[in-house]
Amino acid sequence: LVCAQGRNLRAVLCQRCGSRVLLPGAATFARRELLLPAMRKKAAAAAAGGGGDVLREHWLVRDMFSFENVGFTRDVGNVKFLVCADCEAGPIGWHCLDDKDSFYVALERVAHE
Repeated sequence: LVCAQGRNLRAVLCQRCGSRVLLPGAATFARRELLLPAMRKKAAAAAAGGGGDVLREHWLVRDMFSFENVGFTRDVGNVKFLVCADCEAGPIGWHCLDDKDSFYVALERVAHE
């Protein structure tokens, strides 16, 4: 899935509906421990309290305009969760409002073509 330069070799897709989230080469592989709530619809993800999964492997996107198709939940503290803009499945990723240039998409929460 990762080329020699550390970028995604394949397109990144929503696991549920197959909508394209990122084109090949749009993100860099990154290891970082992030807690993401369990997968659910956008409204439920925003309201989620505790629980979820600690995920360690992500695609790091530095510019929000690199996404082909992504939505964001309402703020949950200083975090917005990334969801599929078509079917609202998610969260597939994480964005801290303190760091405007870092969007993480969890490899376990997406498919690749």
